[in-house]
Amino acid sequence: MRIERSLYLNRLISKMHNGKVKIITGIRRCGKSYLLRHIFKDYLLENGVQADHILEIALDQKEFEKYRNPNALYDYVLHHISGGSDYFLFVDEIQLSYKVKREDADLNKIAKEDQDLAYTTFYDILNDLMAKPNLDIYVTGSNSRMLSKDIATNFRDRGSEIRMFPLSFSEFYAMSGTEKADAWAEYVVYGGMPLAVLEPDESERANYLSGLFERVYIADVVERYGVEDAYLGSLIDVVASSVGSLTNPRKLANTLNSVHHANTSDKTVKKYLDALEDAFIFEKAHRYDIKGKAYFDSPLKYYATDVGLRNARLGFRQIEENHLMENILFNELVIRGYSVDVGAVRFAQMKDGRKIEKMHEIDFVVNMGMKRVYIQSVFSIADPDKRQQEITPLLKSGDFFKKIVITSGNSKPHMDENGISYIGIIPFLLDPDSINDI
Repeated sequence: MRIERSLYLNRLISKMHNGKVKIITGIRRCGKSYLLRHIFKDYLLENGVQADHILEIALDQKEFEKYRNPNALYDYVLHHISGGSDYFLFVDEIQLSYKVKREDADLNKIAKEDQDLAYTTFYDILNDLMAKPNLDIYVTGSNSRMLSKDIATNFRDRGSEIRMFPLSFSEFYAMSGTEKADAWAEYVVYGGMPLAVLEPDESERANYLSGLFERVYIADVVERYGVEDAYLGSLIDVVASSVGSLTNPRKLANTLNSVHHANTSDKTVKKYLDALEDAFIFEKAHRYDIKGKAYFDSPLKYYATDVGLRNARLGFRQIEENHLMENILFNELVIRGYSVDVGAVRFAQMKDGRKIEKMHEIDFVVNMGMKRVYIQSVFSIADPDKRQQEITPLLKSGDFFKKIVITSGNSKPHMDENGISYIGIIPFLLDPDSINDI
């Protein structure tokens, strides 16, 4: 079965011929190569591009191994493009390209800090090829030697990044063939990694997701960053078990030291967390003081890029739908292109006859340009006290931006007397413009 990734196809289409290298990034095994070499290629062919005008270089295949030399890749492309017709270059697994010392470079005469300049890299040749008016360039790549986030960084303003995620709930539901509630129940447990979604046997699906962590993600990060496997695994377990909870490197280090006897420091934990972010395994959300209009250095929140991977890492022992719903919602907002922070509002409340001032949380401050929306993720508001607890920070924000409470289930949108909108998680996720439609 073919999974259509229309969101990312349309993003590629929108960036065609923009004079930049298009760089598809994202967690390994989320479908980057398939998007480029099948879905996007089919689009080009269906819209009149000749097959011989699409140059495909898969550097992980024996046939193209010689083009890991950037100079050989450069010569190959120049040989195959001619005239004024448009050509498309796809380079898959670009990180397998190695650097080549320039013939005229004498390392004995070059300062040590400048010796990288004595080598030709794929960045050099792609940036040169980018200037060819009849060539449009697309690359993918990520592994322990060069995770895909590095590729986007090195091209800087000369690259257009298309960040790809595992299947969103709407993508999963569209190909699931099940009722919405059943699709949601499955998605909360197994997530949206494409090969896991296509696996009909639940035990095989679980084994695949567990294996990804051990054989791919942890191995990549350990090799690239030189971290200790045991400590990294323990940190992953701690972060995975507390997605959506406020934390910081010091707190995590204390947990590792007391529970796992790691004897580590907050500085080391920060290095590990950065490595996990670079590999797109977790993503952080900073905490924002809504009234003070400033960011807090600490604490912050971490969310798993795919809840199925998170659940597999924990042996499917902590399937807490309220936390997983919040994680899925965070991912959805990021997929839609929003900048997402954790909101904090300071105000006083009466407790035991005393006025106590403290920070209260708004789950998500969602920004895009001048637009802002506040969102609370609440599993249930059936209890009046719980409902009041959740909406009070929204009412105390001190502004008139849109405010939404997202609950579990399939409830239709409605608005209360305070102007706060309510909607179930399922219809919110299935409507790509739900923030504006509510």
